[in-house]
Amino acid sequence: MNRIDQMFQQLRSTGGKGLMPYITAGDPDLATTGRLLSVFDAAGCPVCELGFPFSDPIADGPVIQDSMTWALARHVRPKDILEMVQNHRAQWKMAVVAMLSYSIVHRLGPAAFIGQAAQAGMDGLIIPDLPIEEADALRGQARDAGLACSFLVAPGTAPARARQIAQASTGFVYVLARAGVTGERSEIPAELTQRLADLRQVTDLPLVVGFGVSTADQVRQVVAQADAAIVGSAIVRRIVDLRQQGAEVLVEQVRRLVVDLKGGLPG
Repeated sequence: MNRIDQMFQQLRSTGGKGLMPYITAGDPDLATTGRLLSVFDAAGCPVCELGFPFSDPIADGPVIQDSMTWALARHVRPKDILEMVQNHRAQWKMAVVAMLSYSIVHRLGPAAFIGQAAQAGMDGLIIPDLPIEEADALRGQARDAGLACSFLVAPGTAPARARQIAQASTGFVYVLARAGVTGERSEIPAELTQRLADLRQVTDLPLVVGFGVSTADQVRQVVAQADAAIVGSAIVRRIVDLRQQGAEVLVEQVRRLVVDLKGGLPG
């Protein structure tokens, strides 16, 4: 069973909900990225999204753009990221999902990238700029390699298409809390509850919510209906702000933030 499936199965068996952190690989450096992933694992996060730096943001706000620019300027490459994951994989219980542009996959070759990702111990892919109509081959390759392939449902997605996206996904369905780009927001849209209820009618996969979730209270609101809350920009901003303070300070401050965010989970 894929590690993502295992983690969510465990949560559901106890009525638990999850916190899914996002960080950009290589910010401030890959060694610190590995330490941060270990912090998330120790905190009991079921899944972590690991962003692969890319020069042309898809739906990333200024904080994550800054993070990716930093990593790219230091020549962080996909093979370096996968090597880091492979070196640590045996230490982590949590699943690790690659969040990346299809341009990266296409340049390396889908079969080659998926094979390398699986060998490194990655558990799934999120490719926001790959439409489901063009994803059949990649989905099949991912399935054969034991990787989940999750797609995004936006607030403006029509119900019929939302059903198609959910049915095309494996591992979980990524539900965008709001339209626009990533970034911290002051509130969770009220209409999210109904959208999640509608998706529950067409899929048994876990529903995870991201885009604008940045506080323990917002995590609490999201997991009242969803299986997990994704927090990205709030964590990445902490990393960006503390780059010059050194790895020890940065890692400890991110650990404290994760503890605070997990305060929004039940139990």
